[in-house]
Amino acid sequence: MTQWLSGRPSARSTVAAGLRMPRLPSLWWVRGLLAVLLILVNLSGSVIVFCLAALVVPMPAIAHQDGLRVENLVLAGVYVLVAIVIGVVRGAMITSSATGWLRADRAPVDADRRAVLRAPGRLAVMQAALWCVGAAGFGAFNARVSVRLGLLVVVIVLLAGLANSAVAYLVAERALRPYARLALASGVPPRVGIRWGVRTLLSWALGSGIISLGICLAGLTSLTIRDVTTTRLALTMVVLGGTGFLAGGLPILLATKAGSDPVRSLRAAITQVNDGNFDADVPIYDATELGVLQAGFNDMLRGLRERETIRDLFGRHVGDDVARSALASGVQLGGEVRRVGVLFVDIVGSTSLAGNRPPDEVVALLNRFFDVVIEVVHRNGGWINKFEGDAALAVWGAPVPIEDMETAVLRTARELGVRLQEAVPELRAGIGVSAGDAVAGNVGAARRYEYTVIGDPVNEAARLTDLAKDVPAMVLANATMLEAAPDEAAHWEGLAPVVVRGRSTATEIATPRAG
Repeated sequence: MTQWLSGRPSARSTVAAGLRMPRLPSLWWVRGLLAVLLILVNLSGSVIVFCLAALVVPMPAIAHQDGLRVENLVLAGVYVLVAIVIGVVRGAMITSSATGWLRADRAPVDADRRAVLRAPGRLAVMQAALWCVGAAGFGAFNARVSVRLGLLVVVIVLLAGLANSAVAYLVAERALRPYARLALASGVPPRVGIRWGVRTLLSWALGSGIISLGICLAGLTSLTIRDVTTTRLALTMVVLGGTGFLAGGLPILLATKAGSDPVRSLRAAITQVNDGNFDADVPIYDATELGVLQAGFNDMLRGLRERETIRDLFGRHVGDDVARSALASGVQLGGEVRRVGVLFVDIVGSTSLAGNRPPDEVVALLNRFFDVVIEVVHRNGGWINKFEGDAALAVWGAPVPIEDMETAVLRTARELGVRLQEAVPELRAGIGVSAGDAVAGNVGAARRYEYTVIGDPVNEAARLTDLAKDVPAMVLANATMLEAAPDEAAHWEGLAPVVVRGRSTATEIATPRAG
C-alpha cells in the first residue's frame, strides 16, 4: 500500500481505523447497493405514477381509453428500461469521480471533498432530468389524444419525479456518508451544497408537500371535469392522502436521520470528554452547519489535547501542585514565606560511578534510583522540586499547604532509606531532612524561570545529607521535627548534636531506629 502525507497509512483501511471509524465497505459494493436502491425508488415512483394517472386522478373522458392505457404502459416499460441503463451508467461515473482519490489511495484535497459532497446532488439532478424527459415524452404522447390529458400527465410525472429525486438525494447521501467522513477528516472545505434548514424544508416540500399539492390539483381538475363522480373524487383524496402519509414521511425520515446521526456522535464524544478522554474525535459528515460544528468540536479537542499535554509536561517538570497553581492564577516572579518540609537525597561516590560504568548503564541505574525516590515522595504528599545530577530535592508545604507535614516528611525519609537499599543495592545515598520557614516562588526572569524553595531548611537538609553518609541508616533529620510528629517519633532515636557547616551553634539530629 502507498502512504498518505506525513507518513499516514493507506486511505482505505488504516486511516479509517485511526479515526475510530468502521472499516470502509467495498466501493463496488456501495455502487451496487446505491444502484439497486435508486432503481427501486424510481420503479416504485413509476408504478405509483401509472396507478395515479390510470386509476385515481380524475381524467378527461376520451375514446379508446383502455387502449391508451395499454400504450402508455408499454411506453413506460420501454422508457424505464432505457432510464435504468442511463441512470446506472451515469451514476457509476458520478460515484467513480467522487471516490477517485480513494481508489488512487492518496490524501483527499478540497476538490475531492467537494466531489464527494456534491455526488448526492448530482445523482438527484440526474434522476430529475430523467423524470423531466419522461414527463415531456409522456405529455406529448398523450397530448395527441387530448391536450388537457397531456398537461395532466406532465404535472403528475413532474411532481412524482421531484419527490423521487428528493428521496434519491437522501439515499445517495447516506450511502456515500462513510467516504464523505473519511474525506472530511483532514479538513472541511467552504460550505458545499444547501444549508441544513433548507435541506429539511425541501425534504418536506418534495415529500409531503408535493402530495398535498397533488391533492389540490386533483380537486381543481375535478372542478373542470363535469362527469367526475363523488366516488372517484373520494377515492382520489383517500389514495393521495394515504400516499402522502406513508411515502411522504420517507424523505423526512431520511433527513431526520441525516441530522440526528451527527448529533448523536457529537453527544457521545462530549460524554467521553467529560470522562477525561480527549481522543474522542467526531467524524465529520458533511459541510453543512452540522459539519462545521463537528469540525469546530474537533478543533476544540485538539486544543484541549495540546493543553493537557503541556499541563502534563509542565507537571512533570515542576510538580502537579505547582502546575495547577500556575494554570489557575498565572505565573508571577517573586515568592512568599511558607513553612515547608525539605528532603535532600544525594548518591555516595557518583564520580567513581560515572568513571567505572558505561554512560548508558549509569543513566539506567540513576533512573531506577530516582524512580524509587519519586514513588515514595509522591505517595507521601511531596513533590520533586529539582534534580541535580545525582541528587534530588523534595518539598512539602509549597505551593499548597499540607496537613501534618512533619510526619509526612519524616516517614518519607525513613521509608526511602529502606526502599533504596532494597531496590537499588548498587548505590548508596545519604538523606537529610529539615523543616522551617522558607521563601517559595518563581525565580529567574520573565523569559525563563523556575519554581523553587530558598531558605535555611534547604541548606540544613543538604548539610545533613552529607553527614547522613556516615551513619548506618544513612538518614538524618533535624530532631526538633519529632516534636510536631509524635506518632512518627517512636521510629526515631536522637544522636549527639552536631555543628553543621555554615553554622556556629549545634543542631539536634535524629536517625531511624535500627530494625
